[in-house]
Amino acid sequence: MSKQIKILTKIVSYIFAIWTTVVVLFLSNNLWMKYNDAQKEALSEAKLSIEKDLIFRNWVASHGGVYVPITKNTPPNPYLSHIKNRNIELTSKDRFTLMNPAYALSQLMSKNSFDIKNKITSSVLLNPKNAPDEWEKKALNIIEKSRKNYSEKQTIDGKEYIRVLQPFVTKKDCLKCHGFQGYKVGDVRGGISTSIAMTPYYDKAFEEMMPIIIQFIILWLLGIIGLFFGYRGLKLYIKDKIRSYDENIYALVDMIEERDSYTAGHSRRVSHYCVLIAKEMGYNSDEVDLLRRSAMLHDIGKISTPDSILLKPNRLNSLEYDIIKEHVSSGYELLKKIDFYAELSEIMRHHHEHYDGSGYPEGLKGDDIPMLSQIMSAADAFDAMTTNRIYKGRMEVSNALEEIEKLSGKQFHPKIAYAALKALSHVVIRNDINQVPKTRLEKERFSYFYRDHITQAYNYEYLEFIVSKKEENLSLYKSVVTVSLHHFSEYNNAFSWEEGNQKLFDVANLLQVEFSSALLFRIRGDDFILISKDINMQSVKELLEPLFVNTPIELEYKEMAFSNLNLESLKDIGKLF
Repeated sequence: MSKQIKILTKIVSYIFAIWTTVVVLFLSNNLWMKYNDAQKEALSEAKLSIEKDLIFRNWVASHGGVYVPITKNTPPNPYLSHIKNRNIELTSKDRFTLMNPAYALSQLMSKNSFDIKNKITSSVLLNPKNAPDEWEKKALNIIEKSRKNYSEKQTIDGKEYIRVLQPFVTKKDCLKCHGFQGYKVGDVRGGISTSIAMTPYYDKAFEEMMPIIIQFIILWLLGIIGLFFGYRGLKLYIKDKIRSYDENIYALVDMIEERDSYTAGHSRRVSHYCVLIAKEMGYNSDEVDLLRRSAMLHDIGKISTPDSILLKPNRLNSLEYDIIKEHVSSGYELLKKIDFYAELSEIMRHHHEHYDGSGYPEGLKGDDIPMLSQIMSAADAFDAMTTNRIYKGRMEVSNALEEIEKLSGKQFHPKIAYAALKALSHVVIRNDINQVPKTRLEKERFSYFYRDHITQAYNYEYLEFIVSKKEENLSLYKSVVTVSLHHFSEYNNAFSWEEGNQKLFDVANLLQVEFSSALLFRIRGDDFILISKDINMQSVKELLEPLFVNTPIELEYKEMAFSNLNLESLKDIGKLF
């Protein structure tokens, strides 16, 4: 996963968390409001129940009590025996007893069929049945001082209740029954205790909240769906942009590598070897892909390397080596400016560092070198060892791995060297991976180092090179014609060196134009070798002779089969002329 996608994923994760938090907070706030509303409604219901009881009590009190028939459910109140005429008997069957407000109210409360528990209680009891519980004792102490009702939530038998205690303030009518207890008008002599279960109110609130909960869930899901599609769209956009960048930059890499037949395909091979080693070491897919992409670009800095160094077919001297080492810094400076490649640039920056600190550009050592860079270093070295160069042949895979093992702890991290031995042991190297030019364009680039600066014919070093390599396409050449220009110094003395150089150029140009499919070499200054498929000495002679009429120059020609031209014969080049 690229750095940009990681950042996008992190941002989307934050947005998801924020969105979920906002929805949960709003939903929680609504639930909390409904919860409070349920408590307020229960409290209001409790107070209303008390008010109804008080209205009934006051009516009874205003009439000095009420007489009711004496029955099993309404026996005479033993706590009113001090009142005269408590019981009256009209006939033997019509017997009545006085029911004071509290007694009448208790009878009414006993008929309550709802989950509301009303009770008359007092600190100074007339009826022991009205003894307060612990909560009521606390509430009585509070209302005696505040003279206001007191409410509180409490759990009773595992159920949550709202409990309310409404004070009884002593009135003149109350003294008829309670005067002997020492109360005076205005005293708080107890109260009505009400307990109302919260469950019905919570159930009602939940039912009312269900549509709201569903709406919030739908809103949350819509937000998540929008976030998902937005994330997917942006992710695809970033991937497409990265792909476009990669295609362009890889095309540039290919163009750079095409400058040299050796480097052509080098980055792709190194990238492949990096993937094999990284997987062997257990790196995850994101890290492997990061390394793969970085390896594809590890030599991009060579765009600034002069052709005279990059394409040189021989070993580099110390100055040239110092210059080519700058490709690492050049590539890093190029890539770090592009956001998509900044992370890759840090990996490729250190792929020429050595584990023992002998590498470049910073001479980092050991674990100071990023591990992905060290993997690339091993992959790069493996490809260099298994590819033909002009000045050395390639190693077999087994030999290259032996070299990596030998350099474990020196050039390479021991763990990476060990992983490379396993990961690269079955790699098959193509035999055609070498530095020998194949196409005409490659040959022209390659011969940059082998061109004679006066005649633009090839020089002796190139002749030696193509004979030593014995390329397959050289088997098409059949004949070798040599042309030796004798007394050329006399021509120079007579007409000047500039005229002499021009004459050599005219010879080379005439031969190259007339025999365009042949290979022309200038040897020892005044001699030429023409290697062709079907040219004979006579045709060469007929072409050149008119060029030297009335000059001191004498031409000498020789002809031989190309198959007889070998390195041994080239060691004594004089015998060819």
